[in-house]
Amino acid sequence: MNSIIGTRVDLTSYSHATGMVFDWSMRRESCYVCAANVHMLMEAYDSPEYREIINSADLVTPDGMPLVWMLRLKGYPDQQRVYGPMLMLHVLESAERANVPVGFYGSSPEVLQALTARMQTQFPDLKIVYSFSPPFREMSQEEDGRVIENISASGARILFVGLGCPKQERWMAEHYGKVKAVMLGVGAAFDFHAGVKSQAPAWMQKIGLEWFYRFATEPRRLWRRYLYNNPRFVFLAILDLLGYWLR
Repeated sequence: MNSIIGTRVDLTSYSHATGMVFDWSMRRESCYVCAANVHMLMEAYDSPEYREIINSADLVTPDGMPLVWMLRLKGYPDQQRVYGPMLMLHVLESAERANVPVGFYGSSPEVLQALTARMQTQFPDLKIVYSFSPPFREMSQEEDGRVIENISASGARILFVGLGCPKQERWMAEHYGKVKAVMLGVGAAFDFHAGVKSQAPAWMQKIGLEWFYRFATEPRRLWRRYLYNNPRFVFLAILDLLGYWLR
């Protein structure tokens, strides 16, 4: 298992990850996919329970550039970024081509409405069969049971989950085996593709400064995530690399 500071991160690519998602969807398997970045790895470092959720996923993609650099330094020089919002587009394009029904779970009703409209414009033949914005409070067992029934009744074989880290990974793990679809945790992808939030320019993403762009646009919400977690990650990553090289 390839790991970074104790959490699994897989060697993959957009084509490989998309192919795996489609293999699982055609077999109607219940699976979940995590797109790992520094925030996720630090949440996993602080919580053994959450780390086990990530390590038990069917696929963990290197979503953040620091993770890509770590994998390259650990002997995989060709590893590329597999960014959740971009992976979502790859999977949607393939779903349209193969006539595979998809669904969206998370965010607000307004964002989901905009997301559905935009994705239907971008992929005219895409079958969007399910869309649900859960309440911010914890749902009762009865409400959750209805969600599972509705997802099943919709026929969605691929379910994009946009609840944010770490909530979406916990939700996918809790619904593993219950939701008969491939669940992809895509974080802020709903907001980006709905046009509600802007993504960092490509050049900032390439050099690992996407975090700075997001912090600058939402400082009150994201200050702790970046100003607290990023320095700790750098320290732990150096220890991880030293341990790897010494071995």
